[in-house]
Parts: sequence; C-alpha cells; structure tokens
Amino acid sequence: MITIVTPSYNQAPYLEETLLSVLRQGYPHLEYFVIDGGSSDGSVEIIRRYERQLTGWVSEKDEGQAHAINKGFQRASGEIIAWLNSDDTYQPGTLQKVEETFRQNPHIGMLYGNVLSIDEHSRPFNLQTFAPYNLPDLLSFRIISQPAVFMRREVLQQAGYLNQNYHLLLDHQLWLRVANLAPILYLPQTLASARYHSQAKNLARTADFGKEAFQIVQWLQTEPAYQPLYNHHRNKILAGAHRLNAYYLLEGSFPRQSLQAYANAFRYNPPTALKELHRILYALLLPLGVTHLRQLYNRLRAALKTRP
Repeated sequence: MITIVTPSYNQAPYLEETLLSVLRQGYPHLEYFVIDGGSSDGSVEIIRRYERQLTGWVSEKDEGQAHAINKGFQRASGEIIAWLNSDDTYQPGTLQKVEETFRQNPHIGMLYGNVLSIDEHSRPFNLQTFAPYNLPDLLSFRIISQPAVFMRREVLQQAGYLNQNYHLLLDHQLWLRVANLAPILYLPQTLASARYHSQAKNLARTADFGKEAFQIVQWLQTEPAYQPLYNHHRNKILAGAHRLNAYYLLEGSFPRQSLQAYANAFRYNPPTALKELHRILYALLLPLGVTHLRQLYNRLRAALKTRP
C-alpha cells in the first residue's frame, strides 16, 4: 500500500487538480489523506466533493505545514509514504512506477525522481533533473524536489517525522535523517509537477532559505551521528549552504547579497560556486538594468536545467 498525504490551506485554485492527480493514478492499493488547516476559500467544498474516494480528511486549525503533514503520517498504514502539497501534482502512472522500484530495491529507504516546473496555469516551463545523490551530497545542500520523493514508512518512523522548527527546508532536513539510515535511489523519470506562483514559499520567502540552511548546519554540528561526516566534508557543507543562500537571494532579486553569498561559497570550496558561474554573471549584470536580461536568464536556466 502507498499512503499519500496532502496538506492544504487556502489553495482552492489548485487543490482539485492536485486531488485528481492522485485519485486518477489507478493504483489499487492507495491510502489518501487530506489535512486541511481550516481553509476559508472554498477548499473544504472541493474536498467534500471527493471525500468518498479519500481514506480520510480533516479541516481544522493546525500549527503549520509540518504539523499538518505529520498528522497525516501518524494515520498512515502504507509501506510507502509521501506527501503532495495542494498546488503540486503527480504525473500519470507515478505510483505504479514507485511501487515497482521499491519492490525491486528492498534495501532502499527513499527514492526520488525528476520534477516538471509548471506555472499557475499548469503550463510547463522547465524540467528539474537530478542525479544519484548520497548522504554527503545532501549534506552539501544538493536539493531534491519534494513532490517526487517517496519513503519507506518503517525508515521514516525510525528517522522521525518532520521537524516543526523548519518551514522552508523542512523536507531537506528530513531527507538527511532518512539517508543516514538507509540508501536513497534516483529514478530518472518525471514523477511529479511543482507549481510556481506568487504565493509559493520558494518565491515569497527567498531571503529566509539561507537562514534555515545555516540552522541545519548548526544542527549537524550538535548531532553525534553526523559529526564525523561534517568534520570530513565541512568546507563543502558550508559552501553548499552559502550557495543555496545565494541561489534564493538572486531569485528574490537581491543581487548584491547574492554575490556576497557566492563569494562566501567560493571561499570555502571554489568548485561549488563556479558551477553557477552563469548565475554569478547574471547577478553582476542585473543592477545595470540590461534590457530583457531576466527573460534571457530564464531561457538560459531552462536550457541548463538549473536548480538549487
């Protein structure tokens, strides 16, 4: 059985598409929970429309996204578990591919795939492709796109659920704990779509990602299970945290601060910064107001399939 949890709060324009992307998978052993945070925008009416196809749902005030997802995790009984936010979607056939991959690889604790970037009108504009990562890669802030991540429930329970002290990198901090317990596997297929719109956290709170990256760095230094790896990969980890900070600062149109963060990344590990030379050049040119620079950069980024 596969358990999917959808946390929801006031995202009625996208919620139905999310629900249908799960319910139309045609997967025979599906457990599906929707955990709504007390929406007032018509989301509850949409959920009620499909409640007969859901395993369960609630609409009540909660303490944020991590709390809502954890509430669903606590009710889950599937061997495989994941969450899908209420503005994202699964690609057709995803759950069948996931089940087959876990069955063929009984040693893994987590798998992840590629993710299609879509806008508020569900129009695709980029494909986020990844690579086979291990724990040191994740420690260095190689970011996996959350909608295409699935975990073995027994490993998740050993690792513990989402830490409610994180709001932006809550998924990455969980991946670190899971990958510390069992191997993770990259499935080079497009499994999900991630929606980018003005209310999305990755656009609305770009300046806060770096803060949580360094919060994770501090956590790594205090956790005995990670200290040997942290000490061995310290420079790459710190460079990765600065690079992630630079990435989101530039997304939020803070080029000067982004350049400083890239300089810090270069100081700790030059290759980490130089891999994003095109973004550094963009940050240098942005204050000059070069005509159509943003459009040119977006085309270049799509061509290179860049990601944090």
